[in-house]
Amino acid sequence: MTGPVVAGVDGSERSLVAAEWAAREALRRGVGLLLAHACPPLPRRVSPVPGVDAWQHVGEQMLRRTADEFMTRHPGLGVEGVHADAEPEQALLAAAADAALLVVGARGWGGFDGLAVGSVALHVAATADCPVVTVPDPAARAPDADEVVVGFTAHAPADETIGFAFRAARERNALLRVVHAWELPPAAPSAWMLTVLEEDRGLWEDQESQVVSDALRVWREEYPQVAVVPDVVLLGPAQALVRASERARLLVVGRRTSPRVAERRLGPVAHAVLHHAHCPVVVVPHPA
Repeated sequence: MTGPVVAGVDGSERSLVAAEWAAREALRRGVGLLLAHACPPLPRRVSPVPGVDAWQHVGEQMLRRTADEFMTRHPGLGVEGVHADAEPEQALLAAAADAALLVVGARGWGGFDGLAVGSVALHVAATADCPVVTVPDPAARAPDADEVVVGFTAHAPADETIGFAFRAARERNALLRVVHAWELPPAAPSAWMLTVLEEDRGLWEDQESQVVSDALRVWREEYPQVAVVPDVVLLGPAQALVRASERARLLVVGRRTSPRVAERRLGPVAHAVLHHAHCPVVVVPHPA
């Protein structure tokens, strides 16, 4: 998609860190940056009309000031701002209707100490039609991170997810680590079964590696300049991806979409990764 990169801002330090990430991504893609801010409407019975107007005015001023700062800091970047009298989730989804990417901080002003990801970030990651990047506290990222990591289901690969990862690695001149996590078949524990599993584990691992290699062949041919490391691990998918994120600049995961908005949700792997990853996470929607 060639639309703008949209970043949600609420004046908090976390949202400004996410917006800075979005600005660099917009420059990398050669598109504009759209800063989106929302002021949820105050109940009229609680606040008189002048109070409501002042509430909106403060938000508009913050947005203009932030846009000016980004234009000064990135002179080659086209920056616009959009202010909405709506709930943050609604405002962000509306602003990102034609976006190439939506970027949010893992948390804004809300939440509490120890909360990794706020409700707004979770909601837009689960429902937006475009890929959504959630940027965590910058202190969580390893200083020597130099990889793009993608969660890959080799038996049912999603082209949207793996394609996004290859493009991201090419744009960053980064190594692409393709994590395919697999687990042993469930079985009632017994000494006999454990012995069989130990003997067959190597064979199963070789088979999984071959499936991954076959699934990646067409992508390696399309992106020959991207160095790829297939990482086949005997581990739960969420745990494998969180562990890989310790050395990643970006972690890419997929989300199955549904035509019914009420059924749009994050899967358990994406949900766990958003809460525990050590780097920015992009959730890429793809057909089920």
